[in-house]
Amino acid sequence: MIVWLNGPFGGGKTQVAHELHRRLPGSVVCDPEQVGYGLHRALPPALRGDFQDLRAWRSGVVEVLGLADAHRDGAVLVPMTVVEPEYLDQTVGELRRRGADVRHVALLARPETVRRRLRGRSLGRPLAAATARTGWAPGESFALANLDRCLHRLRGPEFAEHLRTDDLDVPAVAERAARLCGLDLLPPAGPLRRRAQQRWTALRHVHVR
Repeated sequence: MIVWLNGPFGGGKTQVAHELHRRLPGSVVCDPEQVGYGLHRALPPALRGDFQDLRAWRSGVVEVLGLADAHRDGAVLVPMTVVEPEYLDQTVGELRRRGADVRHVALLARPETVRRRLRGRSLGRPLAAATARTGWAPGESFALANLDRCLHRLRGPEFAEHLRTDDLDVPAVAERAARLCGLDLLPPAGPLRRRAQQRWTALRHVHVR
């Protein structure tokens, strides 16, 4: 099974993917952004726009995820924002046409919720406990500039299943996503270990373009 976690930039997809990975033996996280970054490095800086606009990215994602799915016994977990219906069809849709069992879950939240998460950069604890920072990093500015567009597009029926995450922490989001996909999770780690895991994930993986 391929579990594609969609959602706005900065909405917690990567944290949820890694929470699922820790609690699903045999699973693997495959990040399509890495395909895009590779294409960017192959292009002159002046030509580095949105890599999703490159057909090579969309076809490359299908090939990479198809290979991972064919050679793994566990779930392939994919944290990736895609809000263009055509691009969703050329990735998720194409994988399904090739016979892959792809479960798509869009993690949605109110705009103010996503803004607070961007400031705290943590979906790993209740929002009231998120620590605000002053100013916005460049990646966070990108996320903010695209927030309303992402949330509007993702509400469409072609982007179902929809999972509201406003009042949930990472383990709860992961558990609800797993239920939607028919997956059984191991129990979560304790609070201290979970916070350490999520901070490590944030340092290594959480980024927005």
